[in-house]
Amino acid sequence: MKLPSATIVYDGGSFRDPAGFVFRYAGRVHRQVNKAGQADFDQFINSGLYAKLAGEGLIVSHEEVAPAGLPTDPLRYKILKPALIPFISYPYEWGFSQHKAAALLTLRVQRVALDHGMILKDASAYNVQFFGRRPLFIDSLSFRMYKLGAHWDGYKQFCEHFIAPLAVASYGNAEVFRALRTYLDGLPLSIAVKMLPAKARLRRGLAAHIYLHAASARRYDSAKQNSARTRSMSKLAMTGLLASLGKTVSRLNAPKQITQWGNYYSDTNYSDKAFKSKLEIVEKFLAQIEPKPKMVWDLGANDGRFSEIASRGASYVVSIESDPKAVELNYSKNRDPLLADLILPLNQDLTNPSPALGWAHKERFSLTQRGPADAILALALLHHLVIGNNLPFGSIAEFLAGISRFVIIEFVPKEDSNAQILLRRRQNMFEDYTQGNFEKDFARYFTIAEKAPISDSQRTVYLLKAKALKNPDGQKSESQT
Repeated sequence: MKLPSATIVYDGGSFRDPAGFVFRYAGRVHRQVNKAGQADFDQFINSGLYAKLAGEGLIVSHEEVAPAGLPTDPLRYKILKPALIPFISYPYEWGFSQHKAAALLTLRVQRVALDHGMILKDASAYNVQFFGRRPLFIDSLSFRMYKLGAHWDGYKQFCEHFIAPLAVASYGNAEVFRALRTYLDGLPLSIAVKMLPAKARLRRGLAAHIYLHAASARRYDSAKQNSARTRSMSKLAMTGLLASLGKTVSRLNAPKQITQWGNYYSDTNYSDKAFKSKLEIVEKFLAQIEPKPKMVWDLGANDGRFSEIASRGASYVVSIESDPKAVELNYSKNRDPLLADLILPLNQDLTNPSPALGWAHKERFSLTQRGPADAILALALLHHLVIGNNLPFGSIAEFLAGISRFVIIEFVPKEDSNAQILLRRRQNMFEDYTQGNFEKDFARYFTIAEKAPISDSQRTVYLLKAKALKNPDGQKSESQT
């Protein structure tokens, strides 16, 4: 397959590996394999490892393409075109079970690689992406030929990217995942030790892979033994290490959390009639959007009930929620298999969404850089942003108009019982929180295509069309191209 002539856009997060890099070309993501990675890549293909991983749905598939139209590069060996991931997400946006699934996938890939004479040269959580609820390994250049007696260089990274945050979260601190915004290379073991309760030392896996590992690292640094010879590790010992890591991860369970909105729909103030009416309105409004939306963002998705409605008509739904318990319920839900790969739950606080991070602010995209979406659901969200976080209507409207042409939004009046929860001790505030002011301020950015009251409720759902769409970051990520 030949590549047409087009502009090359290099991925800001792909420059550290001498074996190759990722770039955008002709509207699609491509990966260059450099000559420095030729021997390992050939082994990856010729050993049958790629075919095995791709056949089991463990790694993103790719096709080789001819570099016609690309500038000459003396470092180039091959050009790959990977299958498209609909939406790029990051570990600091995942829930507990997503981290656990990514960890177990990494270990599975490592075990299969070992059977084919190869080994992962790293164990970064950023090597994993989710296609709906299904984790996929995405870095086909992470493999190198295994040498008998070699240690796994990715062991420490695996412990910091996966075991440490999972362990801290399992003892009730699920907010640790958001801290990974700061610790882009994983939660340091020395910090994890301080965050874990004393009883965590009694668990064999955590004792070995966090406590003893951290102590060993301290001794190594203090003794300055950088030139000391490392004892070899047999293949049997390597297999045993992977088994121990797998058991440790498998035995870590999601924390039992009591959160304010984690059981929103079971504790909701909707009557059966009202909830049925809301479902029908949302389904109707989604059907009216032309052209049919491929990508929908469900903001304030809770456990994803309305994400499921959207997924029946859209190609993909990013289901965004700030409550960690709701995110966990959303990901773990036993869905229709036809919908399981269409809904991606993410933990995201819209009042402080993921920024651009990493070197030169280009290694990790901000949330808005990964847009725009074709349509947005913002149900039971507006009152949280305005009353709960003091955001003005106009600012919310501007933000939404910058990330989608169509918005289905619900207005919840102050008289609503859930709004009253937010208004406790704030009764004399938000005098301008009225439906009239909402319509007036949003009219600067949207036209009202239709609105419908929810039966047996004081709430109203609107279908809005943006007057002009301008991405706040002025950039569109390749995952959405």
